[in-house]
Amino acid sequence: MSAVAAPSAISISSSFLTHPVMFAGFKGGLNSTRFSPWKLKETRVRRASADVVTAKFDLNPPPYPIDALEPHMSKQTFEYHWGKHHRAYVDNLNKQIVGTELDGLPLEEVVRITYNKGDMLPAFNNAAQAWNHEFFWESMKPGGGGKPSGELLAQIEKDFGSFEAFTTEFKTAAATQFGSGWAWLVYKANKLDVGNAVNPKPSEDDKKLVVVKSPNAVNPLVWDYYPILTVDVWEHAYYLDFQNRRPDYLSIFMENLVSWDAVNARYEAAKAFATEREEEAAQN
Repeated sequence: MSAVAAPSAISISSSFLTHPVMFAGFKGGLNSTRFSPWKLKETRVRRASADVVTAKFDLNPPPYPIDALEPHMSKQTFEYHWGKHHRAYVDNLNKQIVGTELDGLPLEEVVRITYNKGDMLPAFNNAAQAWNHEFFWESMKPGGGGKPSGELLAQIEKDFGSFEAFTTEFKTAAATQFGSGWAWLVYKANKLDVGNAVNPKPSEDDKKLVVVKSPNAVNPLVWDYYPILTVDVWEHAYYLDFQNRRPDYLSIFMENLVSWDAVNARYEAAKAFATEREEEAAQN
């Protein structure tokens, strides 16, 4: 399929990375201002004139042409989902944080701070949705789906019993998320107290993959988990292509769209980051 340029109203950055590895070179943890494993490309401050400085997170396009996932996800869906919804989150976030203490922080840190242990601050929804959508686009690729391989597949089979059992659990979580939200495959590195979070529940398990779901804009960053895969179950993610048939959308996503290359890269980076945190904790 030949690449089709995005509509003229949507600007495309030619410098956007084509390989969805989002963890490279990060340090620190969610309680550290150094934390930035899932980095949305950003210009921390941009001078709009000689006297005005504005906060600026950039809207990045998906790492493929907006018609590249057809027929499984249509160009029309991308024009509305990415070109309007995702753009609105980024634009509104920039307006909300300019001149505040959040101005200039990495996006992940804005998400964590504005979640405020469940008592969400005004910028949270836009910050989290900007992050969630960037992560979602990177979770897919043309010709995706199938199965992962190597250590990731072995870990999935260990933690869920089989790849098929994982797929069923992931799709069930996404299908049963009431209203708007997300389903995630996350790497759970620590025995965590997740405070007032409804999902996931703390457990005694450690260093394993788990499936969680979250309402509205909430994502696993606020629970100190390492997301490696997500699917968007807000209605605008699938209604133009599937109407109200969310289960059909989820089956197509798993069978034809998931980028297991991206998921594997995130998994390897999450393990490395968890090891680094353990080593730092042992030294303190």
